[in-house]
Amino acid sequence: MRQPGSVRRQRILAMVSSRGAARVSDLAEELEVSIVTARRDVEELARAGKLRRGHGVARSIVPVETPADPVPADERAIAIMVPERHTYLYETLHGARSTLEEAGMRVVLHITPKDTGVEQSLAERALADNPQGLLIAPRWRTAEDQEAAWTWLGDVGVPMVIMERRPLTGSMLHAVDSVCSDHWYGVCLAVEHLVGLGHRRIVLAARDDSPTARAIRAAFVQIVADRPEIEDATVVLSSRGAGIDPAQEPPDFAGVLREHRATAAILHGDEDALMLVQQLAEAGIRVPQDCSVVAYDDVVAALGSTPLTAVAPPKAEVGRVAAELLLERLSRPGWGRPRRIELLPDLTVRGSTDRLTD
Repeated sequence: MRQPGSVRRQRILAMVSSRGAARVSDLAEELEVSIVTARRDVEELARAGKLRRGHGVARSIVPVETPADPVPADERAIAIMVPERHTYLYETLHGARSTLEEAGMRVVLHITPKDTGVEQSLAERALADNPQGLLIAPRWRTAEDQEAAWTWLGDVGVPMVIMERRPLTGSMLHAVDSVCSDHWYGVCLAVEHLVGLGHRRIVLAARDDSPTARAIRAAFVQIVADRPEIEDATVVLSSRGAGIDPAQEPPDFAGVLREHRATAAILHGDEDALMLVQQLAEAGIRVPQDCSVVAYDDVVAALGSTPLTAVAPPKAEVGRVAAELLLERLSRPGWGRPRRIELLPDLTVRGSTDRLTD
């Protein structure tokens, strides 16, 4: 029989008070109600000042006398590894950090330098400190880097979630927990927006030195091939140092647009996009009058002299969901099958795109 809401909330309050804290998902399971119902009850109790609400957690407002934790507080550590100087992934890091710290976990951050072949040794040092779990965004500059990581990353010895990387289908990491953005959908948003404005000749200027960059390039090629109304679609390198070969020189972007008579461009990532827009202005190509531009990342795209329309992968949310998945693994050993979670980007329209005029 379904319990009245007042009875259900009294049970929630008793459970939280006795434990000090409880996950909303656990409350829902024990009460045999949906997570939405449990979350609504927790919010009502929080508004009434009877408990404190965190991200996915309900906490008692009264200190609880409990036996000593089996794991001392200063040992409840999660190791996080992200590449150096990577603004995009730092947003993912902050999303994960806030979730873990709300759950009482200590975060130990390890920054992966750009040097080739150091990621494994850095991970081994991080794991030597006996963290309870690992959140990692591997650098994987090349497909060969990714393949080389299959063996050691698939056997780290602690619960692990891969962030903002999609392990290759059929690889040894295929069945490892991962949370990432659906970059195919993000590119589709950009192409659909430009096609909807009448653009039929589009250039993608993208990096080529990360799994995200390769996913964006592959998605663009597939999507435009399935759109017969697109007359011309070209992919070029976005900037110097954005490719696998650091000596590779990008083409003159304004020249590429003129050669292909392109009226629209998708630019990955934000910093390269802002610099390319500057180059277009210097070459006498106006944005959006002569060329509509969509940036891919939306970290600083809005800060240009012409704020850029941009696709925004759910960077912070990827971190939060990855942390929540890892916490679930830690609280319920052996729980469920491995998860491969993809979150959808969104598109923010600003001043850099406009309808094509004859």
